[in-house]
Amino acid sequence: MFGFNANTTSQKTQRSHELLAISEDAREAFYELVDPSVAAKLSSEELLPRVTAALNKLSEQKMLPYNNLELVQLCHQLVDEMNGIGPIQPLLEDDTISDILVNGPDTVYIERFGKLQKTDIRFRDAQHVLNVAQRIVNAVGRRIDESTPLVDARLSDGSRVNIIAPPLALHGTCISIRKFPASKLQLSNMVTTDSLSQPMADFLAIATACRFNILVSGGTGSGKTTLLNALSKNISNDERILTIEDAAELSLDQPHWVALETRNESSEGKGEVNVRALVKNALRMRPDRIILGEVRGAEAFDMLQAMNTGHDGSLCTLHANSPEDALLRLANMLLMGSDRLSENIIRSQIVSAIDLVVQLERMRDGSRRITAISEITGSEGDRILMSPIFKFNIQESIDEKISGTYQSYQVSPALLNKSAHFAKKSALQETLK
Repeated sequence: MFGFNANTTSQKTQRSHELLAISEDAREAFYELVDPSVAAKLSSEELLPRVTAALNKLSEQKMLPYNNLELVQLCHQLVDEMNGIGPIQPLLEDDTISDILVNGPDTVYIERFGKLQKTDIRFRDAQHVLNVAQRIVNAVGRRIDESTPLVDARLSDGSRVNIIAPPLALHGTCISIRKFPASKLQLSNMVTTDSLSQPMADFLAIATACRFNILVSGGTGSGKTTLLNALSKNISNDERILTIEDAAELSLDQPHWVALETRNESSEGKGEVNVRALVKNALRMRPDRIILGEVRGAEAFDMLQAMNTGHDGSLCTLHANSPEDALLRLANMLLMGSDRLSENIIRSQIVSAIDLVVQLERMRDGSRRITAISEITGSEGDRILMSPIFKFNIQESIDEKISGTYQSYQVSPALLNKSAHFAKKSALQETLK
């Protein structure tokens, strides 16, 4: 017989990351003792003693060729298999890991502190990976199979999941999980990690409170959603906020927060609700602010219309490598939203709608940093004019660690006047000294 220590943390650090193989006879016997359909309805704490009893019984029948330590490891892994996400469940519970990347049954990578590392974790086979993927998407009412091989979903803790299966994934189902910190980061936390300077944090806090329209730009994994969450802390509790996302990641503290999420089409090809439809509907819901998780296409037109028609203080993100690239991408998206608009009108829409572009970058040492905060000041010919407010200047790399300084500039009278409406003009100026 074997038992369990209440100290599950020490047990988890001892267990192997590989799912121990069970003979087919033992596997069938185990599932006769523990009904998977019943197990799916139990919490891990409720399931643990049932799995323990079942493995004890199989061990007594000499169907499991393992010692007591291996049986303890196996029990935890079976609980993860039946109630978690299989062999990668321990990675999900590790707060130092930010990304989990499954490239088929034999290759699992993690990102820890901004650096990719290969793990020794394995799935039993390709079907095992697909089973875990199906469990993830079924929990949010979606499906993954040959007819729908590409799905965005989320886990119960809010982690974002992308799954791509055969025939699109040639070497087996791939699962990409973007985790989020257990505690919600604030701008002050980002200052501590040198993601920005204290004056920049103060400036962004004031800009958000004063209802500046902010576009957050950056590459994949640069921290755009994390920054949106941090900026949202500075929104007043008496405002009605609507968030719109493909897969819900934002987590706001305000009492009047309404979260909207897109829906994929059904197996019959019906029922899809995309981001643009949600943005249009949000305008009928009397929002004070709209936060759009990511601008990808024609919804950019409706988002800028909202910013230009009384919904100041709205926030959105897009993928781009510089503030200039961000505006170029945004202009192209606006053309997708309305082919009747000339390029001059599109530029004027951008200039009148957006106040700030905040550029994020994941740097080569793994750190994530705000490298620029820029103000849109107008247009000239076929160009949109921007002026820097803050800029990160790289000085040197010591032991592969990037260091540098943050340089501040001035803001336009237009932004100062906007902050004056909230009695924060002096405070805004103070951040730039």
